Amino acid sequence: MSVAARLAAVRERIARACIDHGRDPSQVRLLPVSKTVGPETVRAAYEAGAMTFGENRVQEVQQKAAALADLPDLRWAVIGPLQTNKAKAVAELAAEFHALDTDKVAAVLDRRLEAAGRTLDVLIQVNSSGEATKSGLAPGRVEAFAETLGAYPNLRVRGLMTLAVQSTDRAEVAACFALTADLRDQLGANSTLPGSYDELSMGMSGDFDLAIAYGSTCVRVGTAIFGARPTT
Repeated sequence: MSVAARLAAVRERIARACIDHGRDPSQVRLLPVSKTVGPETVRAAYEAGAMTFGENRVQEVQQKAAALADLPDLRWAVIGPLQTNKAKAVAELAAEFHALDTDKVAAVLDRRLEAAGRTLDVLIQVNSSGEATKSGLAPGRVEAFAETLGAYPNLRVRGLMTLAVQSTDRAEVAACFALTADLRDQLGANSTLPGSYDELSMGMSGDFDLAIAYGSTCVRVGTAIFGARPTT
């Protein structure tokens, strides 16, 4: 099956999940995750209507942005943890950052954005599963962290991101999404916080239908569009 056909199938699944849960399909954005796939595969997805692509590694963004420089409206979202020595590249190339969880990264990013004359949409990453192997803030620490972000005018706070627990138990996965959605609502009701909390980046290839049921506005889908990733 072609990339275009897979994209169409995922869009259909998103629309069906939205309708099943009483939501407008226009409320949910598909973010194709293009990590490990080559520039020509990204180009094929772009030609099929995808405009923004998610990448875990800044080095891949740099390589693909250079290879696809003839596509001026192509956008990049960095969705993995960021080392501060990569902040300059993110400030120059990315339109979104979905994994903000430390003051150190916020400060360096803001400084680099100021130098580049840009702003950046950011989402705070929540460790909704409590797993030590996952990045993100514990839910109880998110509001205090969000309060500090007013010191960084070049970061446009848009909402929250989470990775649900990897489990075959749908109830465990749903609990991660429900917790993050409730936290987003709590933050959105706090008018003293900087930014807005309109975005919920939740759900991947195996669970985005469930994430939509809990209010996700952005689903990050890789395997269902680009196929299985190499294991080495």
